[in-house]
Amino acid sequence: MHVLRPIRETDLPGLVALARSIDGTLTTLPPDEAFLRDRIDESLRAFSPWVKKPGGEVYLFVLVDRDTDEIVGTSGIAARVGGFEPFYSYEIRTEHHEHKPLAISKDVRVLHLKQEHRGPTEIGSLFLRADRRRGGLGRLLSLARFLFIDAYPKRFDTTVIAEMRGYVDQSGRSPFWEAVGRQFFDFDYYTADVLSGLGNKAFIADLMPRYPIYIPLLPPDVQAVIGQVHHDTQPALALLQGEGFAATDEVDIFDAGPQVRATVADIRTIRERRTASIIDVAPSTANNSSHLLANDRLDFRACLGSIAPHRLGVMLPGDCLAALALNVGDHVTYVPLK
Repeated sequence: MHVLRPIRETDLPGLVALARSIDGTLTTLPPDEAFLRDRIDESLRAFSPWVKKPGGEVYLFVLVDRDTDEIVGTSGIAARVGGFEPFYSYEIRTEHHEHKPLAISKDVRVLHLKQEHRGPTEIGSLFLRADRRRGGLGRLLSLARFLFIDAYPKRFDTTVIAEMRGYVDQSGRSPFWEAVGRQFFDFDYYTADVLSGLGNKAFIADLMPRYPIYIPLLPPDVQAVIGQVHHDTQPALALLQGEGFAATDEVDIFDAGPQVRATVADIRTIRERRTASIIDVAPSTANNSSHLLANDRLDFRACLGSIAPHRLGVMLPGDCLAALALNVGDHVTYVPLK
């Protein structure tokens, strides 16, 4: 049994150990103890009951193995991107060029640097340890966030985005970074991404090109990766597409990975979720991972399990009740996992 819950102050050693195992694949959680301590403090403040509207809150959840108490995964929500530190992306626009005397007409795709100061909600910081990538745990990590957003709509924007990791080759080289970013920054792609993840975004405003970049002027292999995802990110992209997320005309400024977007009310997990009273404890032998289950508290809990229908509500297996910190008579939110 695994349970998703808000991170706690006592989780720091486990979070540091998990970050060190990531080996640079999640730059929003670098293996820096001081930074991770700040991330935990930031998340604790985000879960304050006094928050009434989306601001700069960053919620961090951890997936915990209840048998060993190990942290095996993370996922997060930024209530609103932008604000004091602007949110940067490249917007792909099409410019029409025409010379009527010679009957020449051409549409050209162009990258425009975009700053967002009051943006939508963003999901991110998703990581699951390789030895746990089975049995629906990846879906639990990703989709449970939507049930929390649905339970506390005033804390979040009505639109949710996700920046997907862009294409890099087998050696970790980003063709887009080498062709564009490298020309303006005196360090590699990973360093730039980590600095941005650490909140040091001033260098972007100072050093990024202020003028549009004409895509046809880039090498063909670079043009080909704009809007493409890293191989390891394809399952996460497919999951979000199945939830109703669609590609936008924006890409990441470092690796040109795509940005996907959905209206909260249109997300499949939110549309199909139901809430019912827990009438009794179901036999544990009836438990399986057919549903995503959650409480609706700020002390959020989510797990995988089964729902046994009852004429007055539902029954849950005892291990699910314990994982969700619920009792008979409480209400549970549930939705089919797929």
